[in-house]
Amino acid sequence: MRLTIVGGGIMGSGIAYAAAAVAGFEAVLNDLSNERLDQGLRAITQLLDGGIERGKLRPEDKSAILARLHLEQDLTAAVDGAGLVIEAVPEDLELKRKIFGRLDRITSPDTVLATNTSSLSISEIASATGDPSRVIGMHFFNPVAKMKLIEIVRGKETSEEAFRIVENVAHQMGKETVDVHESPGFVTSRINALIGNEAFHMLEAGVASAEDIDKAVKLGLNHPMGPFEMIDMVGLDTRLGVLNYLHERLGETYRPSSLLVQFVREGRLGRKVGRGVYDYREEKARKK
Repeated sequence: MRLTIVGGGIMGSGIAYAAAAVAGFEAVLNDLSNERLDQGLRAITQLLDGGIERGKLRPEDKSAILARLHLEQDLTAAVDGAGLVIEAVPEDLELKRKIFGRLDRITSPDTVLATNTSSLSISEIASATGDPSRVIGMHFFNPVAKMKLIEIVRGKETSEEAFRIVENVAHQMGKETVDVHESPGFVTSRINALIGNEAFHMLEAGVASAEDIDKAVKLGLNHPMGPFEMIDMVGLDTRLGVLNYLHERLGETYRPSSLLVQFVREGRLGRKVGRGVYDYREEKARKK
């Protein structure tokens, strides 16, 4: 199968890696920005080089994987012949609806259209198309190469055929899946948003330091990452957007912490800018 991934950022490049390197699909990574495509290719190449260093891949495997991976700025060219298109652009409902409206016009009627949204309504995204039955949620987790789960989220009109196709693709990527019926935040984002928001409330109230809250969650609850480590990786602005959406749809339980709002206003967006809850500026400087 030929897969197209729309969006060349962290998630998009991770999905492209899973498609080409793990599942063995021909994969096309699409983005309007040539710079983001180059960054995505570098990220994928680093993953492959790491696999060679650990003895998991041979140099010839890397060459074969990269031969299956294509970079394309033009969306129409990128989706030509694709059996599955996976959208991985920022969490903006109108942006996603715009992309799906165009995908509906330029893809084959048999092409399944999946969105990597972590919280938005699949049905609202699908309503921008002429055939909502082929639209489905395929929620990957960051970092895609390491995280084992994909939430497969059915919209109100998603077909069984679309579900079967994405479930099969997910398993070929080496992932476990859960079958989720559409609800704001699905399963993981809904729970994770509450944990992270409560951590901010505790930090603001002086219950404990960020470091100790993270340590308590990791060692006491056996989470692989603390809530602040995770939000710095995901992006504080992304988490705030999810909370705002859940607050609108599900009520006061999800009202964002004022400290989270303050950090976002101050530009403390996480690892991607060098500072979030924690400071990564020296780390970023060493990597340059």
